[in-house]
Amino acid sequence: MKTVFRYIFRYEEAIDVVTDGFVKLFRGISSFNFQVPEQDVEKLFIGWMKRIMINAAIDRLRKKSMLPEVGLLPEEAWQVADSHADAEQSLLYKELITHIKKLPPNYRAVFNLYVIDGYAHHEIAVMLDIPIGTSKSNLSRARVLLQEKIKQADTINYASGQ
Repeated sequence: MKTVFRYIFRYEEAIDVVTDGFVKLFRGISSFNFQVPEQDVEKLFIGWMKRIMINAAIDRLRKKSMLPEVGLLPEEAWQVADSHADAEQSLLYKELITHIKKLPPNYRAVFNLYVIDGYAHHEIAVMLDIPIGTSKSNLSRARVLLQEKIKQADTINYASGQ
């Protein structure tokens, strides 16, 4: 859900995307393979599943012609336990995602795919059906806008004494 929330901000729609992702996962489970027996199969499977969920979210955005997502996520969506994150990391993650969700949809999608999910620009270009140069440009602009939003939030928090 957290992966899909970075792309789809309506809770009900995110649930639909996750459901679609799991349908794709179960239909394609026979195509999941790993080469070396010593590899950590769980990590490989989680990575494979994450890629399916990202593709399902991108497919949904494409169907909507990358329309901006609006609306708030319910607070319980952030309460999903993550055994690898402490309280401070969870708070920082929530703040970062809040700032990312304010980016224009084309910038947000490229930023998520490149920075958070680790895709290369040529992969993003194929996924979003845009030129590689547009992917690079959108990433650059997203970073600038995100830095401005974070600076604004820090200035507000500093001024209010938080």
